[in-house]
Amino acid sequence: MTGRGWRIAATALALLAAPGAADAREYFTLVVSGASGGPEYAERHDRWRSGLVAALRAQPGFREDHLLVLAETPGPGVGCATREEEGREQTDERHQDPGPGVGCATREEVRRVVRELAARMDEQSVLFVLLLGHGTFDGREARFNLVGPDLTAAEWAALVDPLPGQLVFVNTTAASAPFLAPLAKAGRVVITATESPAQRYATVFPEFLVRAFADAASDFDRNARVSVWEAFSYASAGVRRWYRERGRLATERALLDDTGDGRGIDAGDGAGDPHAGLAAAAYVGAGVDHVTTGQGAEMDRLAARRAALDVEVAELRAVRDAMPAERYAAELERLLLELARVSRELRRLTGGAGRNGR
Repeated sequence: MTGRGWRIAATALALLAAPGAADAREYFTLVVSGASGGPEYAERHDRWRSGLVAALRAQPGFREDHLLVLAETPGPGVGCATREEEGREQTDERHQDPGPGVGCATREEVRRVVRELAARMDEQSVLFVLLLGHGTFDGREARFNLVGPDLTAAEWAALVDPLPGQLVFVNTTAASAPFLAPLAKAGRVVITATESPAQRYATVFPEFLVRAFADAASDFDRNARVSVWEAFSYASAGVRRWYRERGRLATERALLDDTGDGRGIDAGDGAGDPHAGLAAAAYVGAGVDHVTTGQGAEMDRLAARRAALDVEVAELRAVRDAMPAERYAAELERLLLELARVSRELRRLTGGAGRNGR
């Protein structure tokens, strides 16, 4: 395994299998629902946001203080003064009540919340950042539209770089592709809804991504948890199907980077296609990992071993051309056989069922 491979494997093992990690690993989620641009989009963004929040709250171990939400329409007693300061027109639109814990999606509030998370997280923490709304690209910089001044891709990268632990950063907007390279980093998962800044129309990717966390069908390996790769693959298949059913040429194709190279890959032609990388072993939530003892601890151990094996397979394939063919085949067979065994054990522990017993 290359030096880079050892670093990736160490990250996976530290997050999933370090002694004591099962009862200490904390998951945080930050949802930022930016400027809507009109009632139709506002309703859609509210629905996506509330759908994800409901899915997170249904997870075992959920804690309200591990979920941070910023929106165009904040909760009671919270104002968006920036909208007036920037001269934006006030409206009487009535979106869904976002609830008392929702802050205002301004640039300064995003910065404040990320600073708060930096103080609360440690090296074993996992943070899921989801951007819902609109994005733009002016030929030089990509931006995520907030209430008031926006944040560019470079500004987001600088903001999250000091965070400890693992980051899963997802920008679901149009023209989000330029976020991939500046956000990419070893040990991090970055997803964009588009593969090019030219894909500038409103996206449907977030519709299916949010649905993935509530639909048992997205748990392809039936280990009772939806990984980031599974959610990405499920959502990508949903997008392809959405355009095909309407007889329209797709104006978006989502990309995922979990190697740090900033190039990204798509999900392939079929939902659930295998993937050897960090995204297949990364999970999101809002709370403390509830798996601590007994069967749960064994599941954690097996999941950690599978994560390490996934990385080993990826690294082996990367050096295939530099190895004797027989040695490569033997090593690959050994790893794949162990992967099959570990996966079989995980299915046995979960009774072969997905989440919610389905």
